[in-house]
Amino acid sequence: MTTQELAAKMRDDWDARAQSNAKFYVADSRQDWTDEEFYAIGRQTVADDIQTDMYNVCQGSDPKEMRVLEIGCGAGRVTRALAEVFGAVDAVDISPAMVALARQACTGQPNASIWNNNGVDLSVIPGEALFDFAFSICVFHHIPSRGVIESYVKEVGRLLKPGRLFKFEVQGDTSLQTAPDDTWLGVPFSEEQVRSMAARCGFEARHLVGLGEERLWIWLFKSSDGPPHCTENRT
Repeated sequence: MTTQELAAKMRDDWDARAQSNAKFYVADSRQDWTDEEFYAIGRQTVADDIQTDMYNVCQGSDPKEMRVLEIGCGAGRVTRALAEVFGAVDAVDISPAMVALARQACTGQPNASIWNNNGVDLSVIPGEALFDFAFSICVFHHIPSRGVIESYVKEVGRLLKPGRLFKFEVQGDTSLQTAPDDTWLGVPFSEEQVRSMAARCGFEARHLVGLGEERLWIWLFKSSDGPPHCTENRT
């Protein structure tokens, strides 16, 4: 399967999931989320995974002066919460159906912009060094291609300001046998694969938490000058 064929399959599969039960496929711990509950867990995600880490996220900046990037916004569960904390949020998703739901969810938040990207890169957002922070949750561990994931990391490197953080998660269970066209169970990463990808894309892999687990959290800091160097892993 070519990259273009995989991107088309990811788009079609996530459109179908959005039309079937978007909230479940975004947060699959239950099938009957109310709107209030669904967006509440988005705020909880931001509280748990971002607001507890503001030293790394903000690096002394006022959150209300920061522009942040979210990859894989789905139905806008986290996007709404990000827009409550930060000055501007740009969010992308491969699924037109999910993008429509996210735009509806963020109707009252003019500081949130939702983009329909091609599922392979971030060319929908032109320019470079635009963002102060980038974030992705429950997205890359659904992508069955390391090449596609690395393309995203490289693109974040284009868009992120030097020294800034890209915090995201991938599938970390390297015992999994995944199919190359499975758009639900993503390809796993080892520590070596994460650090090699980071180095190729101009990042320093500073922290990895959850090695060998379904949710491997990664802190990548964009190199400020010269080639990045990897530091000791902290868990």
